[in-house]
Amino acid sequence: MTLDEILEEIKKAETIVLLTHETPDGDAIGSSLAMKLALEKLGKKAELIMSSYAKTFDYLPEVNDIKKESQIEEYDLAISLDCATLKRLDNNEYFEKAKKTIVIDHHGSNNMYGDINYVNPVAPACSEILLAMFSYYGIEVDVKIGTCLMTGIITDTGGLQYPSTTADTFEYAAELLRKGVDIADICKRTLQTKTKANFELTKRVMDRMELLEDGKVAFSYIDQKDMNEVNAEEGDHEGLVNIGRNIDGVEVSIFIRQKENENAYKVSMRSGSYVNVSDVCLMFGGGGHPRAAGALIQGSVEQVKDKLVNEVKKYL
Repeated sequence: MTLDEILEEIKKAETIVLLTHETPDGDAIGSSLAMKLALEKLGKKAELIMSSYAKTFDYLPEVNDIKKESQIEEYDLAISLDCATLKRLDNNEYFEKAKKTIVIDHHGSNNMYGDINYVNPVAPACSEILLAMFSYYGIEVDVKIGTCLMTGIITDTGGLQYPSTTADTFEYAAELLRKGVDIADICKRTLQTKTKANFELTKRVMDRMELLEDGKVAFSYIDQKDMNEVNAEEGDHEGLVNIGRNIDGVEVSIFIRQKENENAYKVSMRSGSYVNVSDVCLMFGGGGHPRAAGALIQGSVEQVKDKLVNEVKKYL
């Protein structure tokens, strides 16, 4: 069984590195920190490497242990969490050089790039997969691990609101609540509290919002000039794609932001009930989930908008 193979590789490894996707969201950083803490309970020390992360997640246990780089060139074991492709994996050189690699993920678009792949596309968050995994291994989920995992579940389900949320998700949440995890605080920190920069960007996104295709498609953007003017930092763009989705009648919300110093835009898409935005993003080399996906497209705002809207029209 895959879970037994994973545990066997963990036990054999002397050096372990944990990696996740670039510009990590709550599930990426939450599942990565939870895995680090769980490995410590197994008597293993792992290094978690991220180029950057949003200040929103400064409350997470042992977040200060995250490293930007490592002196170790070749790890015995590299574990990728919440990342569908090697291309999107931050610091993927550590993964490629590792003697053994494991992928743990919940994206349906995952292309199985590890030696061992444990992917469950039905799970609404990678953190939920880890909860079941830790239970199987007999690892006690304490408040620290629980806070990390609940952060992943809360952020990837929009506070247990998205269609991907299952009955199991609520049962896991109840279990973590009983353990002392402050779910209300996590919701407030991750979903409700805005930085000043995010607030300023929100105003710009709303001002530029276009409703297309008889109101079924919402489109907006921010460029590097906007980011500089509001002194935006990592994570200040989070949640902006939901502004369009929350408009009555909108099925697909498209939000793009300029990649730093490049003529390219990072695409975030969300859908309401029937358009599979992962399929749309796959056409541009991206992917994700049926109701939440992303990609990177070269071009100007108008060029990128036209490409995306023309593709979305096929699914409406």
